[in-house]
Amino acid sequence: MDDLMPMQELTPEQVVARLEFGYDHACGALRDALSRYSRTGIGPTAAERRHFRYPRLDVAWHPTGAVRTTTTRAWAKLQEPGVYSTTITQPAFFRAYLLEQLQPLVSEFGATLSVHISDLEIPYPYVTEVGDEFVHGAVQVEELARLFPTPRLSSVGDEVADGLWIFDPAKPRPLALFDAVRTDFSLKRLTHYTGTNWRTLQPWILLTNYQRYVDGFVRFALDELARPQSRYVALHLPGGRSVTRGTLPAEAAEIVASAPWQSFQMPAYNLQRDDGQGITIVNIGVGPSNAKNITDHLAVLRPNCWLMIGHCGGLRQSQVIGDYVLAHGYLRRDRILDDLLPPEVPVPALAEVQLALQEAAARVTGDRGDALKRRLRTGTVVTYDDRNWELRWSQERRRINLSRAIAVDMESGTLAAQGYRLRVPYGTLLCVSDKPLHGEIKLPGAATAFYQRAVGEHLAIGLETIDLLRDQLHSLHSRKLRAFDEPVFR
Repeated sequence: MDDLMPMQELTPEQVVARLEFGYDHACGALRDALSRYSRTGIGPTAAERRHFRYPRLDVAWHPTGAVRTTTTRAWAKLQEPGVYSTTITQPAFFRAYLLEQLQPLVSEFGATLSVHISDLEIPYPYVTEVGDEFVHGAVQVEELARLFPTPRLSSVGDEVADGLWIFDPAKPRPLALFDAVRTDFSLKRLTHYTGTNWRTLQPWILLTNYQRYVDGFVRFALDELARPQSRYVALHLPGGRSVTRGTLPAEAAEIVASAPWQSFQMPAYNLQRDDGQGITIVNIGVGPSNAKNITDHLAVLRPNCWLMIGHCGGLRQSQVIGDYVLAHGYLRRDRILDDLLPPEVPVPALAEVQLALQEAAARVTGDRGDALKRRLRTGTVVTYDDRNWELRWSQERRRINLSRAIAVDMESGTLAAQGYRLRVPYGTLLCVSDKPLHGEIKLPGAATAFYQRAVGEHLAIGLETIDLLRDQLHSLHSRKLRAFDEPVFR
C-alpha cells in the first residue's frame, strides 16, 4: 500500500508527522539492510528495497468557486488548480519550514494534503553517519553500489529552480524548488566543505573571503556566550566540537584553538540562538567558483538571507582605503552562471536588505547624512573570474566606464546572482582594501593597520544588519525573487 495514511482531511501537523514516520521507516529499513550485509553478506531482496523510498507530499487544489486571496506573501500561494508534489527528506529537521508553507495552503486556499511512498529510492550514503560499521572494514564500495541504491546524477538537478521543468497536465506540478535527492546531495556536500554538521548551519549567513572576519566572528560569539542575557547558546566549529553557554573562557579558547578549520575548503562557524535564528559565517575563499559551489548547497536549507562582507578594489579616485561599497547593481564578468542566468538578466537590489545594510552602517559608524555618504558609496560592483584582470585593462576599461562601476571583486556578483536564481535574499557590503587604478595598494605595514581597524567595524555592520532583518521576515522573502510559474514553497 503506497499511502502512509488513509485518504482523509489531514492537518499540516498530521502531514509532517506522517512524513517523519515514512522517512524514519525507510531510513531504518535501509540501515538495517546495510548492517545485515556487513555482518552476513546477505543483500536486500527486491521486496525489501521497496521500503527504501522517500515519502512524497501531495497538495491538491480544486477550487469550486471564486478564489479571493489578498495576501501580499510571496510564497505558500496557489495560482493554478491541480496537484502539486515533491519528495521529502529530513522532515523532522524541516518541520518548522514545512508547517510554515502548508498552513496557509489549508487555511486560506482549502487545499487537501496527502502523504504517499514515492518511487524514488534513498541512496545508501545519505543514511550513513561517521562511525557506522557498514561503511568501514572489509565491505567494498563496489559491493554496496551493486546491491543498494546509489546517488545517480540523472536524478539530481536544478530544473525546477532554473525554470526548465516541462508542464505535463497528466503529472503534478512541482511543489518545491528542491526534491529529496537534490537536498540530500547538498546536505552531504555542506558537511564536506564546511567541516560542520549541516544540522548546525543557521538561517542567517555571512559569506566572506578573509579568515580575519571569521576570527572576529568567533570573538563576538565567545563574548555573547559569556553574556548572561544573550540569546545565543552554542558555537559549532569546523571538525565537530562546540562551545556552549557557560563554558569557562580558558576551556572555550582551547576548544576554538583545536578546531581543524584548515582541513576544510570553506570552514563554517555556526552561532546558534535559542529561537533558531542564529548566524553562520563561511569563509568561501576567493573566486566565483567557490561562491557558486557553496550557495548551490546552502540554498537547500532555505536560509533567510546571505550577505557578502569582504574586500574589494575601489575604482573611483574619491574613494579611500577603508571606505564601504554598498552594491546596488552588478556587472557580472564571472561567467560561471552565464548559461543558467544569462548576463542580460538584471539581478535587482532588494530594498529591505539595502536599507538594513545602510542603517546598520550608520549605527555602527555613528555617521549619518553627508558624513555617511563620504564613507559609504552605493553603485555597481564588477565581479571577475580573473584575479589578474588588471593585465587586460585596455580591453576592460570601456566596459567598466559604461557600467559606472565603483568597485571590483571576485565573488559578489556570483553570490547575488545565486540568491536571485535560488530565491534566497542577498546583499553585498564591501570594504575598499586597495585602489588598483590609482596606484594605491596595501603595503605590509599599511595592510596590518587597515585590517585591525576595518575588519571589526565591517563585521559589526554585518551582524547589525542581521539584527535589523530578523524583524522583517515577511517582507524580506520578496516577490522580486518569484517567477510567474513558481513552485508553491518558498
